[in-house]
Amino acid sequence: MSFFLIQFMEGLASASSLFLVAAGLSLIFGVTRIINFAHGSLYMLGAYMAWTLSGPLGFWLAVPLAALITALAGILLECSLLRRIYRTPELFQLLATFAVTLIAEDMVSLLWGPDDMLGPRAPGLKGSVDLFGHAFPAYDLFLIAVGPAVMAGLWLLLKGTRFGILVRAASADREMLAALGVDQTRLFTAVFALGALLAGLGGALELPRAAIHPAMGTPVVVSAFVIVVVGGLGSLPGAFLAALLIGELSAFGVYLWPKATLVLMFAVMALVLALRPRGLMGKSTPDAADSPAGTAPMLPSPRLWAGLALTGLFFALVPLAGDAYATTVASEILIMALFAASLSLVTALGGMTCFGQAAWFGIGAYAAALAHPALGMEGALLAALLAGFLGGWCFARPAVRHAGITLAMLTLALAAIIHSLAMQLYGLTGGDNGILGIWPSDWAASPETFHLFVLVIVGLAFVFLWRLAASPFGFAARAVRDQPARAEAIGIDSRRTRALAFAIGAALAALAGGLFAYLKGSVFPDTASIATSVDALVMLLLGGIGSLAGPILGAGLHTLLKVGLSSHSDLWRMAVGAILILLVVGFPGGLLGRMKRP
Repeated sequence: MSFFLIQFMEGLASASSLFLVAAGLSLIFGVTRIINFAHGSLYMLGAYMAWTLSGPLGFWLAVPLAALITALAGILLECSLLRRIYRTPELFQLLATFAVTLIAEDMVSLLWGPDDMLGPRAPGLKGSVDLFGHAFPAYDLFLIAVGPAVMAGLWLLLKGTRFGILVRAASADREMLAALGVDQTRLFTAVFALGALLAGLGGALELPRAAIHPAMGTPVVVSAFVIVVVGGLGSLPGAFLAALLIGELSAFGVYLWPKATLVLMFAVMALVLALRPRGLMGKSTPDAADSPAGTAPMLPSPRLWAGLALTGLFFALVPLAGDAYATTVASEILIMALFAASLSLVTALGGMTCFGQAAWFGIGAYAAALAHPALGMEGALLAALLAGFLGGWCFARPAVRHAGITLAMLTLALAAIIHSLAMQLYGLTGGDNGILGIWPSDWAASPETFHLFVLVIVGLAFVFLWRLAASPFGFAARAVRDQPARAEAIGIDSRRTRALAFAIGAALAALAGGLFAYLKGSVFPDTASIATSVDALVMLLLGGIGSLAGPILGAGLHTLLKVGLSSHSDLWRMAVGAILILLVVGFPGGLLGRMKRP
């Protein structure tokens, strides 16, 4: 019994630490409605600043100073970038804040180095205390007290001050608050500073418990997103309750089900959203509808068809003019174009916000790899296509009744679950060692022949997308996207239509994943990672959402940028992040959309 009590206390310490980060994220989202993926970078900045200041100033003075410096960094970030994207679709917000994460990761590596660093112990709390007959770290007891103290302070701030009244009013109705003459710009900046301060405080207080490293922000912000969504978007009591739930789940999951510790958190989020779309304590306000990221009907003009034909001819001639490496890169561009087109189908034609398209890419890759020994390349690719469609249909039927950020978080949870399963099911997936030896059939063994095979498959997929968009189903999907109430009134089953569009997009993504597995000859868990989902979003933004040519242009630019920058500089993430920010701010319609403007 004492062991379980100790695990419970460990869960409380973890929950308290996570709540600090999640509380800031909840405040920011509740007021600004922005999906701030850069919150993890603020957490990381707080940890590194505390590490730097603890040497000359001591730990206890370094912690509040690090939090204040992080708040100033948050103000700078809000004024320079986020203020420009408050009204943009969720996809653009995610990309812009993810770009900040890329830049921050390379900046930290440049300033502090890429190696892990251990922080100092907290003076006065270095030892342990006897608790239930076991030694328990004294610092963890301090952390357990910090969470409720911060929650009480925030509650007093929001309930007993004018600033708190404005924050609660903005969370309920920003437009009405603006109509009453409140300066939203100053309010948003103040809220973002408070959220950044909490993130920096969380990072600084975590310093004595774990090593710090340049990639520490991403897993923390993902956990914080889970807590915020489970608790209810914008609800601080909900975030506190969800932090307790996730903290205890992680503490006991390590003991009871160690192979599923990474899965449990996202499975709980998916379950809560399926049963209570607003979260445990979310407000009963209507969920924001999916805002179509692009309204183009995916119907190419004769001029665009000519451009696509010339593009196909170019890719067909690549094996004649280039070497094997150039041919492989060209094949990867085609596969990534299909992956981006699958997301374009879901977002532009289906009007659904999707943050986890990599789930189907990974499912297709692993389905092909597992079916390869028995079915060969041709059968394995069909298995990948079928796995994507059936999985997408089974997921979408209950999921598409949600909209906006709720649906986006469900897709993100699914991708995280697939990635976690791929990491931990060693007997099936090989874990982080992956599955090796997945080579094309003998007739397609050479890079040139396989490239032509990929070109044919991708070409047929694009023709299918065009015919789908021009079919009665395509017009029904656009009707559901633009006017769901009217579509229902004339007899269109909106839920079935959205689910079918989602399932077709999942099938095409899975087919791209299967082709990618044969291109690389192996499959690893990162095929279903958050970064892979972001890659699809980046390609879509680069080319322009809603156009058949957009995924090809975006995939080509993204692949060439990634290959070119990573081979010439260790700071390629910083360059990619800067390009993403430029695109989101200056070219929200994509390069193709800008070229079409007069």
